[in-house]
Amino acid sequence: MAINYTALENQPRLLIEAALKPLQGERFQPTGFADLGPAVYKLPDDSQHLLLESAQSVANYLEKACWDDGQNDLIAPLKGLPYVKIDCGRFGTTTTLHEFHRLNSPYLWKGDDNDKASAFRNAFCGKLGIKVPSAKKGDKNSDEEGSSSVPGVLNRRKMTDAIFWFDPCSLIHGVFLEKLDGRMRVTRALSGFIEAAKVRRAESGGVKVDHVLPSPKKAGLDAKGGFGNVPYPKTEFVAEKITAFFNLDLALLRGYGLPEEGFKLMVAVSLLKIRRFLELDLRLRAACDLEVVADETIKDGLRVTRPKAGFAIPSLKELEEECEALIKDCAKKKLFAEKPAESEFKLAPKDVTIELPSDSAAPVISPERNKEKLVTLSTAKGKRTLKIKAKLLESVEPDALAAELFPDNDKLQKLVADKCAGTDLDEAEPEDPAV
Repeated sequence: MAINYTALENQPRLLIEAALKPLQGERFQPTGFADLGPAVYKLPDDSQHLLLESAQSVANYLEKACWDDGQNDLIAPLKGLPYVKIDCGRFGTTTTLHEFHRLNSPYLWKGDDNDKASAFRNAFCGKLGIKVPSAKKGDKNSDEEGSSSVPGVLNRRKMTDAIFWFDPCSLIHGVFLEKLDGRMRVTRALSGFIEAAKVRRAESGGVKVDHVLPSPKKAGLDAKGGFGNVPYPKTEFVAEKITAFFNLDLALLRGYGLPEEGFKLMVAVSLLKIRRFLELDLRLRAACDLEVVADETIKDGLRVTRPKAGFAIPSLKELEEECEALIKDCAKKKLFAEKPAESEFKLAPKDVTIELPSDSAAPVISPERNKEKLVTLSTAKGKRTLKIKAKLLESVEPDALAAELFPDNDKLQKLVADKCAGTDLDEAEPEDPAV
């Protein structure tokens, strides 16, 4: 047994700390909060501290630590742990391990019903023992946001069992199923944050150098368009010490009433997330690359502050082996789904209006489409306006329709296909901020 579960009995919390330091030098780049900047604050003794990473940010890193981007799947030791894959069609694919609302992702509960979406919604609500909510506003069985309400006392045991069945990580990181019922809330069991103590600012700066047009005004251009030499300030910090704090709410996990294997799995996966984050993923930003500080008394840098004695964090390899074994045990006892569930997010087509170039060729509109007015061309006020009904887009793919309307014009085909698919960009995307 890699984890001493006996030492955790009757303990409400497992508290862990890790001392950190910059991998090189002394300076580090802080988190920047909107309308605030670096989160600097003072203690009663007037010493200045800094919130380097918030609980929300650390949760994102902990979730990311168990995903293999190369394989687009969970890391090998966690294979078999269920989650939900969501096919969003032309918008790509996501999962409940990536969605900030996890099982409450709008891509699971909004959009139009289809085979995969309905299958997941029916299965999940079946586990909860509630009526499946409509995904559409205005449905007589739903409220304004398309959610349903559960009459009577909420059966929290059914709720946590259903969450564990489809996505155990939603129990670890918390979820609020407000799209099903306003009371279905699961608090975050594993939380963490990083603080820097007794900090001072380290001011510096730089210049973005334009080797072609250092004075863009001469060419009628300016810095807003990305031209010219642009100086910029840069604020970093130094600190007396940096500490990562982690809190695993054991009392909350026990309160879910999971079988022993389920409880142990939640503990083991949580500790694995912490280990992988600290050992493999501590480059938080371009100029904030940290490492764990080890010493003679704490060789791996992880200090357990509660319980006071009798518990040590196993190594990464031991935790991986523990998770593999517990996932097999849970699967054998049919405590969760055998494989990731699948759902689809689709939006009903809408009428499309496309402004064509004034010198463009007329579209080829078949007599059938013309008769039903599924496709019309207007030339009022010197503008060539193509209108396509949503009814047509329900049965014809955008690319096929575009090829049908403009068989000899690739440019117009792309314009029509992108507009019908909703992938056209009406406005230029904002430029990436300087790193």
